[in-house]
Amino acid sequence: MKTYRILLQPEPEGGFTVTVPSLPGCITYGETLEEAHAMAREAIELCIEVMQEQGMEIPDDSRILEYSLTIAA
Repeated sequence: MKTYRILLQPEPEGGFTVTVPSLPGCITYGETLEEAHAMAREAIELCIEVMQEQGMEIPDDSRILEYSLTIAA
């Protein structure tokens, strides 16, 4: 099992664009957070399938540590 970080960007017209940093080009969209998560899972699975067919190494985020810092500006 592999772990993937997804980034959800709210869009001005509504919904969310989803990107997967460790899988460049793996981008999708959902109108709600729930749909965005479901679409992200499907997009990741399809990206992995294509990469496997092409004999590519499948990256993941299992060893990535991520923190957020808030800085007063």
